Amino acid sequence: MNLAISLLKIFRMKSILGIGNALVDVMTIIDDDTILEKYSLPKGSMTLVDKKKSQQVKKGTSGFKKSLASGGSAANTIHGLAMLNVNAGFIGSIGSDETGDFFENDMKKAGVNTILFRRNSITGTAVALISPDSERTFATHLGAAIELEAKDLKSEHFKPYNILYLEGYLINDKALVEKACRLAKKNKMEIALDLASYNVVNARINEFTDIINKYVDIIFANEDESKSFTGLKPEKALKMLADQCNIAVIKIGKEGSLIKRKEEVIKVGSLTVESKDTTGAGDLYASGFLYGYAKNLPLDKCGLLGSILAGHVIEIIGARIHDERWPEIRKHIFSSIKE
Repeated sequence: MNLAISLLKIFRMKSILGIGNALVDVMTIIDDDTILEKYSLPKGSMTLVDKKKSQQVKKGTSGFKKSLASGGSAANTIHGLAMLNVNAGFIGSIGSDETGDFFENDMKKAGVNTILFRRNSITGTAVALISPDSERTFATHLGAAIELEAKDLKSEHFKPYNILYLEGYLINDKALVEKACRLAKKNKMEIALDLASYNVVNARINEFTDIINKYVDIIFANEDESKSFTGLKPEKALKMLADQCNIAVIKIGKEGSLIKRKEEVIKVGSLTVESKDTTGAGDLYASGFLYGYAKNLPLDKCGLLGSILAGHVIEIIGARIHDERWPEIRKHIFSSIKE
């Protein structure tokens, strides 16, 4: 019986728990980049702003076309995994307001097991400014999201899961990240970390280095983030990152992605699609990759599934793929696994 249980744990699909900033995205299409300069927002980055500046940016872009979507980097990834029928959970902090209700309902609708702490602060928002070249720049007011604390995390939150997925934005509270990692390892979980944004890496490189060396099994980074962390171009950065963990993944935009595990090095191409908005591309790449990894697929398949989801999300505005597109995407995913 013990052998049967052990084999079941090995071969069943892994379950995944995400922890991140629970935000609602305000997707805003801008006609040029002058608005970025006006509010000192580096193009392509995520910049933390206070409540006042968040309101200024929202007021200053009131004339542009907008849409709302629940978001946050790890939440996007976990949402994508749940839409692929993975047993997925999410821990975050939201306000006791309608925006918080919107976030929670959207996650539950996808099938995510939510562990959300309600606060008296307003739910965080991320104003995503989408340039004509489809690059996105975030002005993020964390609001209640930043009130998730190390003391909120309990071992029982982690027990049902095999993989912990962390967004790098959490590194601003290293105590929270470290406790999450300790609880994950206590429950024999693997840990995957996305480096989040190059300016966050620049500001917190020492904290990232410490957490990665102690705990991390899988690292996700884009070209800018990997360069900020290593000072190297993708091919050499890949080796340096892989030396610090089991699997390193560097996303290189239209060129696809690079993956390394020990001596195994793989390059995976991207889908040829018409890009409307790159918001969520990295998050959904992680969904696809981790879906393959949870099914114990080879790394080239994991990368391919990541590229498929990233390709689908950049065809639309926003970081969440619309519900009506998912049946087609699931067919694409399943057929790619069989090939």
